[in-house]
Amino acid sequence: MATRDEHQGLPPLIPRDVIFGNPERAEPQLSPDGARMAFLAPLDGVLNVWVGAVDGDAFQPVTRDADRGIRVYFWAHDGSHLLYLQDVGGDENWHLFKVVPDSGSVVDVTPFDGVQAQIVAHDKRHPTQVLVAMNRDDERLHDVYRLDLTDDSLEQVAKNPGNVIGWVADADLAVRAAMASTPAGGTDLLVRDDGAWRTVVSWNSEDALTSGPVGFALDGRTLRLLDSRGVNAARLVEIDVGSNAEPHVVAEDPQYDVSDVMVHPDTRRIQAVSYVAARIEHVVLDDAIRPDVDAIRRLNSGDFRIYDRTHADDVWLVGFTEDDRPVSYYAFDRGTRTGRFLFYNRSELAGYTLAPMEPISFRTRDGLTIHGYLTRTPNDRGALPMVLDVHGGPWYRDVWGYDPEAQWFANRGYACLQVNFRGSTGYGKRFLNAGNKEWGGKMHDDLVDAVRWAVEQGIADPGRVAIYGGSYGGYAALVGATFTPELFRCAVAIVGPSNLLTFINTIPPYWSSYLAMLHERVGNPETETDFLRARSPLFHVDRIRIPMLIAQGANDPRVKQAESEQIVAAMREKKIPHEYLLFPDEGHGFAKPANRLTFYAAAERFLARHLGGRFQDDD
Repeated sequence: MATRDEHQGLPPLIPRDVIFGNPERAEPQLSPDGARMAFLAPLDGVLNVWVGAVDGDAFQPVTRDADRGIRVYFWAHDGSHLLYLQDVGGDENWHLFKVVPDSGSVVDVTPFDGVQAQIVAHDKRHPTQVLVAMNRDDERLHDVYRLDLTDDSLEQVAKNPGNVIGWVADADLAVRAAMASTPAGGTDLLVRDDGAWRTVVSWNSEDALTSGPVGFALDGRTLRLLDSRGVNAARLVEIDVGSNAEPHVVAEDPQYDVSDVMVHPDTRRIQAVSYVAARIEHVVLDDAIRPDVDAIRRLNSGDFRIYDRTHADDVWLVGFTEDDRPVSYYAFDRGTRTGRFLFYNRSELAGYTLAPMEPISFRTRDGLTIHGYLTRTPNDRGALPMVLDVHGGPWYRDVWGYDPEAQWFANRGYACLQVNFRGSTGYGKRFLNAGNKEWGGKMHDDLVDAVRWAVEQGIADPGRVAIYGGSYGGYAALVGATFTPELFRCAVAIVGPSNLLTFINTIPPYWSSYLAMLHERVGNPETETDFLRARSPLFHVDRIRIPMLIAQGANDPRVKQAESEQIVAAMREKKIPHEYLLFPDEGHGFAKPANRLTFYAAAERFLARHLGGRFQDDD
């Protein structure tokens, strides 16, 4: 346990509900005419959509969700409707709801049990139409339907031939392109003009996760792609779908994948691209917006994102992420090139001392350069107890900016180390593919090397290091407890697979087209049973020597409840100390604030007991 002296000089304790409760306001969106603004805010403790005049204070709730809270919504281009997605209990069978803000009416426009709705496209040229993909006819496959907001009718406009994993529409909302999985773990880009699909690009498994369509230009012939064929990092290219001409390269970087593409909503001209290095780097390609971007950069030193644009393109809604402040939102007037501050997502945080996030890098035992982020309390006091916070995915990456868990750890007296281990995205295909078949192997070696680096740098107390994470990060925490228990003092695993055989064999039906990719990158249960057993923490439970906290959502469709239950049962049988939290009304993560706060309270006490950090006394 920590001594009293070790906690002296720390900034005031930030209450957990300030960090992990509902935001006050978040995810703002402008109405197409710019007169109104919507955002997510709590109503009776549940996130709902609120709407009001963009330059006023009289915002009112227009939805009445009383359960999980709304997280994904948008304005329809007609300006008369809002649309949002919601599931039940975390089952990810998303329904699409239509809201009329003026009357408060809410209609489930995809009222089909056991069906998942996905948004494919909507465009200002067809303001009352939305393309929606649903696995209505076959739970494994999503077909595309045209939703008419005037009468809620649904018309099927594209039938999934059996291997399509994504759809692309042109500016007229015609479904013109599709991504199809291949038996070898790659993807084919299909295009159709008169109803017949034809392959225009094939990506093998090496390029599949760093390549894919961005969208059509206004001419309907030019298709923009992220493409890593023949290069390491995904570059933005254009192809003419009617010819076999070589792709035209629009933007590229030798190390970092293009991460975002800014397209003019009317002309569909490419205006800017972004890369994520240590921080987000925007590259302007359209001189017409260069003065706007320069003016936005002067508003705030954080990393910015353009959340929304009016139909007239005269006002942009801009959000800034900083490492030591809450997210801030501005309405940017392009005429005057000035920004009006709107709100913080968590204004109460602005009254507390937050910790800076420092980009770091180190070399692994086999010579790879690994990047990541270190968050510590501002007054550095030498070697601290440390939490290795492992991201999920694993085809994902940590980024610079405000991170609630990193701030929570730092405020409680821990160093927080977040590592973009091999297999993480954004650093090019060689780095991504270096993680193939390395779950519990070299991917874990990278985490071990990260801890050893932190110890050598005098950042971490070697006797007080925890491994913590969700999804793949939960798997990594279980691996840490079973494969390298001597390195960690304790482990926290959230919705983490414990048995790679059962994990792969129980994926959701609509992931069936991704199965070849999982076999290529994780392993094939039919042909590599022994290999997957060797990489599964469940079969190494007898190695556990450290306390564990495991948390699971009962309705998780990705990592089933059995993944946690089977390793908990094995630990119980072997009398291994552990805590287990099962949330009956959650899925892959904890959406309800009460559940989040219950988990974080338990995790905070668990870490304080074993690492010696501070905790919020709720008694």
